[in-house]
Amino acid sequence: MSELINNDRQRKDLLKHMILQLHKGIAPEAVRHQLADLMGQVPYEDVVAVEQELISEGLPTEEVLKLCDIHGAVLKGQIDHSGSRTAPDGHPVHTFIQENRALQLEMAALDELFVQAAKDFSDDKIYQITGHFNNLMEVDKHYRRKEYLLFPLLEKRGITGPPTVMWGKHDETRALLKSALEALHELVGADAETFTSVAELVLKPAVTAVEEMIYKEEQILFPMCLDELKDHEWAEIDQQSQDTGYCLYAPTVTWQPSESAGITEPEPISGDRIKLPSGTFTAEELTAALNALPFDVTFVDKDDTVRYYSEGSERIFERNRSVLGRKVQLCHPPASMHIVQKILDDFRSGRENRAPFWINMRGKFVHIEYFALRNEKGEYLGTLEVTQDLTEKRQLSGDQRLLSYAKEK
Repeated sequence: MSELINNDRQRKDLLKHMILQLHKGIAPEAVRHQLADLMGQVPYEDVVAVEQELISEGLPTEEVLKLCDIHGAVLKGQIDHSGSRTAPDGHPVHTFIQENRALQLEMAALDELFVQAAKDFSDDKIYQITGHFNNLMEVDKHYRRKEYLLFPLLEKRGITGPPTVMWGKHDETRALLKSALEALHELVGADAETFTSVAELVLKPAVTAVEEMIYKEEQILFPMCLDELKDHEWAEIDQQSQDTGYCLYAPTVTWQPSESAGITEPEPISGDRIKLPSGTFTAEELTAALNALPFDVTFVDKDDTVRYYSEGSERIFERNRSVLGRKVQLCHPPASMHIVQKILDDFRSGRENRAPFWINMRGKFVHIEYFALRNEKGEYLGTLEVTQDLTEKRQLSGDQRLLSYAKEK
């Protein structure tokens, strides 16, 4: 009957119907048989489109996250990649896949150790298992490169569903791995029965989460990215990947994009936006952003002239417009002028790059720090003064992980 399902919209509607059946609690195995009978192999782009549509039509992302593993299992072996591109050696996708192979070696070693520990438990086995879980924690770098380098490019194309779902699964996997390491710490000195219970409840689910993400990446995400992204975007991903680092693997071959790939397609910028290397502001946005900072900022140029100060709602030291254009030495009392001059001289000469101070003033603990600003050549551009009231922050302890708004004073 699959030959009858040759209409793109019909295929997607049928796939969506089957995923919603899972949402309603229909047994996954029954849906798998329906899928195989009616559709044969599902084009991977249909899976992407349907996931996107489900979220756009109001199925909560949390529900899609719950369904992700189920419909992923149902679709195993049913996704068609005929005609998909492959990544050459050194390409960012090739690197991702090689990292997956390294992760799978760690997981295979863990599977063997789980069996051995259940039969012949010892602290040494726990130490070995812990070592492999520490290696699996390196997957965080793999996930961060996806989250910060791949996902934004997909989102620019309106593909928000799969990145949203995957990021949620990343966080679940990180939490499972962290719990596994905490449980292993408690297993030192335990017995085989306790180990077996913890392995089933905590350790194996963490390994399964990593393995299932590998399947989702290689069956859905990477083929989609290879089809969607251009060489110049892959060139940027390749360059920026080095800042995050790699997971249990480092590229051994340098990927060479096409000659024009190194040129980033410029983002259209309207005339009233201030262009910076990592983005743009309007003057109004930049002013609001600087004034929202929880500290005071003053900029002194290379000629020791005050050129700017922020205007936050709660200032620590008084500033007014008359300070602009003045020599910074003249803005301080004569008794401290020699300290200001020494800081400027040390910054200008390159002897120092920062100068911190802290004082107790009218019941407040105030931190003041000066920073030398330099260009890429190391040439002195001026000094930034940052002043912050740390009185309340010094009293913080523990964690605040739930949203809690501070009351307005």
